[in-house]
Amino acid sequence: MKCFIIAEAGVNHNGDVKIAYKLCDAAKKAGVDAVKFQIFNPEKLVTKDAKKAGYQDKNDKSSSSQLEMLKKLSLTNDEFKSIANYCNKIGVKFMATAFDEDSVDFLYSLGVDTIKVPSGEITNLPYLEKIAKLWNRIIVSTGMATLDEIKAAYNILKRNGATVTVLHCTTEYPAPFETVNLKAMQFLGDQLGIEYGYSDHTKGIEVPVAAVALGASVIEKHFTLDKNMDGPDHKASINPDELTQMVNAIRNVEKSLGEAKKIVNDCEIANRSVVRKSIVAKRDINVDEVFDENNLTTKRPGTGISPMEWYNVLGKKAKRSFKKDELIEL
Repeated sequence: MKCFIIAEAGVNHNGDVKIAYKLCDAAKKAGVDAVKFQIFNPEKLVTKDAKKAGYQDKNDKSSSSQLEMLKKLSLTNDEFKSIANYCNKIGVKFMATAFDEDSVDFLYSLGVDTIKVPSGEITNLPYLEKIAKLWNRIIVSTGMATLDEIKAAYNILKRNGATVTVLHCTTEYPAPFETVNLKAMQFLGDQLGIEYGYSDHTKGIEVPVAAVALGASVIEKHFTLDKNMDGPDHKASINPDELTQMVNAIRNVEKSLGEAKKIVNDCEIANRSVVRKSIVAKRDINVDEVFDENNLTTKRPGTGISPMEWYNVLGKKAKRSFKKDELIEL
């Protein structure tokens, strides 16, 4: 099964729709399946006194609160509608995470067939119930959540028969490698009996590629046009070249996984005779001389008697003379 790759543009457009278009272009060029944004009404998402997370405060010095920061990072519904139309025009799937109920309604009005539930909303019961009523295909991140919280959210989301994919996630930006616990991804899939994937916040591309090797059906990765841009998420994102490298690496891993059985490929067969060995004369051997460990050895090529027949050859007489290095015949 082909892994579904989401390029998470998030708020890396910095509130500029022109940058958003460029992010869509970069995602399309990289070969991802979808580019995803974050839709929210700042006043309906946070209180005026809500503090910024540590990483947000570190990477965004110009805002004193979450509300002030989010106001700078928001786009209008009309702008998001134009972005969705642009994605359709260039041939990359438009996706979004909606962070408040009005934004959920707007996203649904765009006809988006798959919604991504962010880690922060996994304990928001009214939000989850609304999502469950509207979408048949739901992807949910599980950062910061306990297994019981994940199961509770999953039970709400699946009530109306939706297909739910759970993404393992570490909510830190960037996430240290030792906090990833990638095997938890498989554990979640087993516990819920559903497809699983991974939303990555580490530096580089190694972990999402490894996740595909472990069976991830969905990969989500933050990306930016420039890691040095102002804003909370740029430092924890990869650039367009790295995004392309990640997509190529994932597709190569998929080709390499194969199936759970050992087969000999056609391309290998021609190499057998080159790299395998045969039983050959260690020195000149006379006719009727008995084959033993003193006059036989094994060398390439593998076009003669296999060394696996070694003990069937020892003790037999030579039916003719052999020169040194000549393939033995019985």
